[in-house]
Amino acid sequence: MGVVCCFGLLENLAQNRKAVFDWPSAGKSVICLGSYIRCNTLIPQALLQVKHIQLIVALLFAGGFSPGVTGRKGNSPPVIALSEGRQLALRLSGDTASRSYLALGDSYTIGQSVEPAGRYPVQVVKDLVLSGYPSFKAPEIIAATGWTTGDLVKALNAIQPNPPYEIVTLLIGVNDQFQGRGMLAYRDHLSTLLQKSIILAGDRPSRVLVLSIPDYSVTPFARDADRIFIAAQIDSFNALNCELASKYKVRYLDITAESRKAAEDPSLIAADGLHFSGKEYAIWARMMAPVIGKMLK
Repeated sequence: MGVVCCFGLLENLAQNRKAVFDWPSAGKSVICLGSYIRCNTLIPQALLQVKHIQLIVALLFAGGFSPGVTGRKGNSPPVIALSEGRQLALRLSGDTASRSYLALGDSYTIGQSVEPAGRYPVQVVKDLVLSGYPSFKAPEIIAATGWTTGDLVKALNAIQPNPPYEIVTLLIGVNDQFQGRGMLAYRDHLSTLLQKSIILAGDRPSRVLVLSIPDYSVTPFARDADRIFIAAQIDSFNALNCELASKYKVRYLDITAESRKAAEDPSLIAADGLHFSGKEYAIWARMMAPVIGKMLK
């Protein structure tokens, strides 16, 4: 079951740019940003009931809600539909802590095919709290299934997050590889994203963490594909993002080797046969937490 949030009445957003709706049953506020939105968006009740999740997602519409994103991997509906022109941001907040964390990315960051609590940004905050950082807010997430680096650049230009954040993480690039985008375009867009991430972290490169691209060649989705070729391309994209991370003096964490263990452990793969499971995301979170802890010192 879910709660249907009807935005057909929000045509005045073209002038007002903001509307706030309170859902007493969920105890949350939904802040809608954008202009002239016409859609009916189903918000899962489970998401509304997660007390300590602060989520920002961008919905860019060409003409209403779309159940798919052209060129994305897999057949499951995207968390966020992307096209040029219209946006909607949902912010679910129930935390008064002081440290803020912004996670930027694609389907891996939004946790396609896992429960909200299973997303790695959510799990890493839990691990940080357990490790002695109780003042961390729930994470803010700007990510969508199917997004390339270019798509994320457009989203950040449209959403304009509210810096400074104590920590910013960036995991993006698998769709650049999957959609056959060139390395030159990836370099240009990732450079822009790193510059934006540093600004969002309060002009502190030491507070930005880049994650390597996981290897989906180990998933059932790639069963009939050239897995050696996919893995080699993932390595090439990761060599570039590691190089750029060094250039911009941000932290870098290799999670690719860990993702490849899913070839021998099906429990690390989500039910859709393409994305990784909450169990795998928990491993990434355990890898990230001590790195982030050092970044905060």
